[in-house]
Amino acid sequence: MMKRADLPDTIPVFPLPGALLLPRARLPLHIFEPRYLQMLDDTMKTSHRLIGMVQPREVPGGAEKRLHAIGCAGRLTGFSETEDGRYMVTLSGISRFRVVAEVQGFAPYRRCSVDWAPFTRDLGGTEDDKGFRRAPFLDLLGRYFAAMELSTDWGSLKEAEEELLINSLSMLCPFDPEDKQALLEAPSLETRRETLVTLIEFALRSGDGQEVMQ
Repeated sequence: MMKRADLPDTIPVFPLPGALLLPRARLPLHIFEPRYLQMLDDTMKTSHRLIGMVQPREVPGGAEKRLHAIGCAGRLTGFSETEDGRYMVTLSGISRFRVVAEVQGFAPYRRCSVDWAPFTRDLGGTEDDKGFRRAPFLDLLGRYFAAMELSTDWGSLKEAEEELLINSLSMLCPFDPEDKQALLEAPSLETRRETLVTLIEFALRSGDGQEVMQ
């Protein structure tokens, strides 16, 4: 487990729309753009091996997309290279951060100075959700997966710990980037679950106007 003193003041960032990483969760990535291949090469040379995942924001007429203020850093824990030079990597979520400023330099990828202080809880152990009710939650989820024509391993979902279940669904469900950002910024596991339920209920209501969680 990383400590606050281990976290650098500046990290490379990967602005990928719709890609959400949360603390203590894992995100697989397929890297092939030259600038991000360079980012991975440089990251592998550091002691922390951290990359920040940040949602980009559309700016009318802007040449380069702005970044959301909050992102999540992951430690590079899985790495393989294909025969044609692409990378298959896994980031393990460590902590969220607030972007202080973009750092100018000669690197082809973007880097930011970041503040970790607002998210010290992320470096702790597994978080609990005292208001979580598994049966009605899974019932709602079943209706959502059916409506979206998604499949999953229901046996694993029934046995998964609360944090793993809620965070994995937050990362995997096909929500809009702004909705993913709301899940990222939720201050606790309980509020993330409440946000997740709201998004699922909204998707179901948009489908037939009737489905809501009782």
